[in-house]
Amino acid sequence: MKVEQIYTGCLAQGAYYIESNGEAVIIDPLREVQPYIEKAEKDGAKIKYVLETHFHADFVSGHLDLAKETGATIVFGPNAKPTFECHIATDGEELKVGDITLKVLHTPGHTMESTTYLLINEAGKDYALFTGDTLFIGDVGRPDLAAKSHLTVEDLAGHLYNSLRNKLMPLADDVLVYPAHGAGSACGKNMSKETWDTLGNQKKFNYALRADMTKEAFIKEVTDGLLPPPGYFPLNVKMNKEGYDSIAEVLNRGLQALSPDAFEAAANETGALVLDTRKPETFVHGFIPNAISIGVDGGFAPWVGALIPDIKQPLLLVTEPGREEEVVTRLARVGYDFAFGFLDGGFDAWKESGKEVDTIESISATQFEALQKGHNLEVVDVRKHSEYQSEHLKNALNLPLDFINDHLAEFKKDRTLYLHCAGGYRSVIAASILKARGWDNMVNIEGGFKAIAETGIERTEYVCPSTLK
Repeated sequence: MKVEQIYTGCLAQGAYYIESNGEAVIIDPLREVQPYIEKAEKDGAKIKYVLETHFHADFVSGHLDLAKETGATIVFGPNAKPTFECHIATDGEELKVGDITLKVLHTPGHTMESTTYLLINEAGKDYALFTGDTLFIGDVGRPDLAAKSHLTVEDLAGHLYNSLRNKLMPLADDVLVYPAHGAGSACGKNMSKETWDTLGNQKKFNYALRADMTKEAFIKEVTDGLLPPPGYFPLNVKMNKEGYDSIAEVLNRGLQALSPDAFEAAANETGALVLDTRKPETFVHGFIPNAISIGVDGGFAPWVGALIPDIKQPLLLVTEPGREEEVVTRLARVGYDFAFGFLDGGFDAWKESGKEVDTIESISATQFEALQKGHNLEVVDVRKHSEYQSEHLKNALNLPLDFINDHLAEFKKDRTLYLHCAGGYRSVIAASILKARGWDNMVNIEGGFKAIAETGIERTEYVCPSTLK
């Protein structure tokens, strides 16, 4: 028996490859399926099942392409109603894969079709749980993503409580827990950076598995402090339920090399958004006017999903030469399938063609320190509210990047804005969005709050109200 976790850091997502005696199963695959096919071929195994723990909201699964390429059967748990052919398993059903068994445990709560798969090894022993978004390391799945008019967030949280207590917690402490996500995913609140653990450790250290926790207390804790989910989540759910173009079609569409003239003409004719994926510190020194910066080396796909509301928005790409396929693939993982080409030769080709170039002013933290002495500068902190609460610059306005499109009116146009985040990535994204929308007086603070904290600029630390006297 072989069990392999295939973890994708930029999405904080875990897919799983399991093989036994010439048969294999893939759990929660990413959009690009060739790596799974190659693993099975290397092992001389046939992929028998593609198991889905639920309809994913934060990425587009590769179940359809994988089934088409290999003949594998797609399996969902009870309550799932996709529009394509698949097997809807019953609670307690056992799926044989080589010499092992995968038992279906219906665990509603995160969503009503959420299902955990219990791996029973060759000796008949409970070995591992593939929990999807039901149980994370240090947390459980948020219960608000599938709420409907007849099913409240509290209702879903109550189902989750029952699922954990009745289906998972009674299992032996040495059973391994393999979740679908780790720290950085928006599918939970308090996930650990660890990507697997034993169930026994989770019973000890996961707040949601406390033995003495009542259902009422669980519902209160699990639903407290939930931030609004990214706007692309329901769109990804729809794609996972109803289908999508093959990854081959998406790559073929996106990997069209366009000369500067052809790129400019395509932007004008289609209304495409120019997405620049180079490093933010490179972007500020020169970019195509109205381009949006989202660097591929940061939390690229989730930020695209959070900041580009229309999943069918036509995109034209500016990348570092050689990274075009990577960018198109990572866009496709979150359902942004309509890239129509990239700038051949990268930004250097655009600049050499003599076409118009824009810039964003950037200064170091020490330069900012000198400027702010004796002046009331308009400082905008685009970090998350929790980061701002921890420590921030005195008199800084907190407008988190996550929701910048909803709060553009709060950014002043009649004063110079000094933007910062934690390290410089998010502030450049914010500056590029504002620049494209007509804000001209902006300065990016290089290195963000980390660099600012090394200066003598006065900062304010958050004080918990309970400590005030």
